[in-house]
Amino acid sequence: MPPPHSTQPPSPLPPRPRLLQSLGSCSRRAVTSAASSPSPSPPGWPRPLRYAVLGAGFAGLSVAWHLLQQSPKDSRVSVDVYDENGVGGGASGVSGGLLHPYSPAAKLLWRGGEFWKESMDLLRSAEKANDTAGSDAFDKYIYLSPSRGILRPPTTEKAADILLENAQSCLQSCSLQVLDSDAAQRLIPGLHVPLNLAVYMPLALNINPRKYLQALFSACQNVANEASTSSSEQKEFNLYNEHIDNLHQFSGDYDAVIICLGGKASSLPELTNKLPLRTCRGVIAEFQLPSDTVEKYGSQSPSILSDAWLAFQGPCTVSVGSTWQWKSDNHDPSVSDEEARTATEELLPKASAVYPGISKWDYVRARAGIRAMPPLTANGSLPLLGCLNDVIGERSNCAFWLVGGLGARGLLYHGLAGKLTAKAVISSDENMIPSEFTCWKAIKASR
Repeated sequence: MPPPHSTQPPSPLPPRPRLLQSLGSCSRRAVTSAASSPSPSPPGWPRPLRYAVLGAGFAGLSVAWHLLQQSPKDSRVSVDVYDENGVGGGASGVSGGLLHPYSPAAKLLWRGGEFWKESMDLLRSAEKANDTAGSDAFDKYIYLSPSRGILRPPTTEKAADILLENAQSCLQSCSLQVLDSDAAQRLIPGLHVPLNLAVYMPLALNINPRKYLQALFSACQNVANEASTSSSEQKEFNLYNEHIDNLHQFSGDYDAVIICLGGKASSLPELTNKLPLRTCRGVIAEFQLPSDTVEKYGSQSPSILSDAWLAFQGPCTVSVGSTWQWKSDNHDPSVSDEEARTATEELLPKASAVYPGISKWDYVRARAGIRAMPPLTANGSLPLLGCLNDVIGERSNCAFWLVGGLGARGLLYHGLAGKLTAKAVISSDENMIPSEFTCWKAIKASR
């Protein structure tokens, strides 16, 4: 394996964007609406197109945003989002939040550049909503870490060889830099680099998922509010905090229903044993540095991606993840003392292998979520998209669609998945979605 070259850390990045105040929780049957009650339709106007989006996580809010953005001009559109836990209250809100378009071996994912671009476009839309809201408190930022970067130090020779080979091909918009030990340790003092090699992603991001989703929700509100002032179009955007028992409760009210429920999609009676998804519960542990500790984590240091990932949220707080408990049906985000103890016993040795200083940090709490993992294809593990009417045997004027199986890459996949699905829903044409995302229908569902 040829030795890596030494690379100096990049110059500091511009100030981070601001985030709006947290959204309040809505009671059951309550609605948060982006626009006031629509005015009566002018004579000759078509009836409004009504869409229901089930789930207010990454997939659901991406679909909602693109439905509002891509709906035809001079049209009336209503987008209703249903989620009993509110915005980011499910697995999306407790995910790790590290965003980059590469596999753990630093290989660019299939259509990775497109996934990255669409996610970045949504982030910019959320940032614009933040700027409009005018919040400047540190804990309201979308980005948890002051630096936009992730460092990947391999721990085995095989992993190092693969990383070094894959690092030769990367996106210009999310470049990879091969560092030696000295350069890596200048970025992260105290980092252990066992093989004198680390791959640095200076443009990768460390996102606070729930705050980002709150900002994207506000961006959807803004689109509807702006349209409400137009004489030629009307758009409504509503959030209902309601439990979803089945799909038939929506069929008479909507032109299309888009299911973005993650691991809960398979629990709907119409979809039981019909989706090739595996559930996996992941636990993330949060640690804090004791207040009397002199050495802090560098305010400009990147997060770390290794056998465990360490997402630093400033100099004194870090989230470490994640465990993988397959076939779990436990959707409770709370974590018992026993589950937390088991998770930390698994995660801390992996984290210590690259950042020994984590032993000085105190455990604070743990959180958990269910990933909906898709089947492996020739192009990797891809989201499941497409129309469900044939799958569930539904024959009605309402079309049912799925955005599911985003797995552990929900933050990367959600932008493109939502955009493709919105185009297909608006045109009532599944062929708008590349066949690689719809071929799952030929796979027998997991039991």
